[in-house]
Amino acid sequence: MNVSDLICKVADSPDEIEQIHRLNYRTFVEEIPQHPPNPERRLVDKFHAENSYLVIKDGERVVGMFAMRDKRPFSLDAKLPALDQYLPKCTHPVEVRLLAVEPEYRSGPVLRMLMDNAFEQAPRNGWDLVIISATTRQLRLYRHLGFEPFGPIVGKDDALFQPMFVRPKRVGTVLATLAEISKKENLDSILRRKIVSFLPGPVTVTPRVLAAVSVQPFSHRSALFHDMLDEARRGVCKLANAPHCQIFPGSGTLANDIVALQLGRNHTPGLVLVNGEFGKRLAGQVKRAGMAHKVLEIAWGQEFSLDAIRDALDTVPVGGWVWWVHHETSTGIINPLREIIAMARARQLTSAVDAISALGNIAVDLDGIEFATAVSGKGLCGYPGLGIVFHRNATIEQRLDIPSYLDLGYWILQNGVGFTHSSNLVAALATSLAEQDFEERFKVIAGRDAWLRDALKDSRFEILTHGPGACPAVLTLIPRHGANAWETGLALEDEGFVLSYRSNYLRERNWLQISLMGAPSLETLSTLVSLLGR
Repeated sequence: MNVSDLICKVADSPDEIEQIHRLNYRTFVEEIPQHPPNPERRLVDKFHAENSYLVIKDGERVVGMFAMRDKRPFSLDAKLPALDQYLPKCTHPVEVRLLAVEPEYRSGPVLRMLMDNAFEQAPRNGWDLVIISATTRQLRLYRHLGFEPFGPIVGKDDALFQPMFVRPKRVGTVLATLAEISKKENLDSILRRKIVSFLPGPVTVTPRVLAAVSVQPFSHRSALFHDMLDEARRGVCKLANAPHCQIFPGSGTLANDIVALQLGRNHTPGLVLVNGEFGKRLAGQVKRAGMAHKVLEIAWGQEFSLDAIRDALDTVPVGGWVWWVHHETSTGIINPLREIIAMARARQLTSAVDAISALGNIAVDLDGIEFATAVSGKGLCGYPGLGIVFHRNATIEQRLDIPSYLDLGYWILQNGVGFTHSSNLVAALATSLAEQDFEERFKVIAGRDAWLRDALKDSRFEILTHGPGACPAVLTLIPRHGANAWETGLALEDEGFVLSYRSNYLRERNWLQISLMGAPSLETLSTLVSLLGR
């Protein structure tokens, strides 16, 4: 292949169109089995009459192509009902489909030439969003190019696709990446480029934790597994000053669902405190569980008045419950812990707290609380994938009216191994708990928080929370002067710094978050502050 012989053009001749149909067949029938075979060995797209095709030609041979179409409904509309609810704000999207490149041309400049010419057409056609259905076989490549996933995976069997989008104005990033790949650099080495994470999870793990998760798995019924699980349970209980806990394969949401079903076992009304996304999610889980409840809700980023909580608790009958988030990650607020526990006990109410983002990042004392939740990642610095439920009573009666997987009493009866468990994830958690000096970790995170707040006080960003009610592990930044948090996050990722900005609740408010759960160095923070200054 001689690169100088390649040309990119809009297909406009009968011969080019015929070659498109045959390349389409080889790719989407023979290679990716999306359509059934036929004796003609040609595949005419159902939107062919409305498609505009970009092709790469080597002499007279079409060696690469894709189709562009900006008329609705898109092909994705049929695969993903209510498509618009998944898309970011846009006025004139275009769908790019049928990307096909002959195998011997895939390591060269063909993809870059196609993208380059497609993006050139965006301004003249008014396109402000490019939508694709990326084969799941190449998601790492598309992500690296700058495409953002949205919505669920579509397709079936061996033809699965992830809907993705990219803004035409990100053309520089996409083309620069493609230029790197076209120089025949090893793609794996590009994808292993160092990324600095300021996300609230997953956090960067230590070499020992990485080694623990990398060994061959072993049976969850073995004595070795039970010993390791007990070690992990002792470690988290000591850290939280709690008497008992169960560790489940699953997420923090699963752990909270388990707690919800315990709070609802007596069918007594309760109270949920909401001042952010995760308090709102607790209220949603209570509603899904069919539990009678009230909600005390205040503005996001605001601190609860103890008097307001006290007045709300006075309306809950004896035997009821109160549930809240200790560290509200969506804003960086710390909600009271010991004070609410004391008020609940004085009123003979069951107390439950979501400590998922608090445990391991700040000192947490669960003494006297009935139920609490945590996870193996975040502040505990293990791998994500394990939910933790703390419980004050050593034994809890089973609930035979709910699924056994969600029954805390069943897990207690089974000594923490009710069903298949992951030896690798439990080993990683036990290793992290054993090697962490959490008192020192709390000091480091608090010190980094103080330094960062001072460094950003005259910056382009306002910090949402301040004072003793602000958690040092997460800073929520509000761009000043109409700046866009999403675009800032994208630009930082291009520099290798990953912040939290993609969640819907952050996008809706134009917020950007820096998590210090990874305890970054001051040198790294200084570089981040410098980048934010741009």
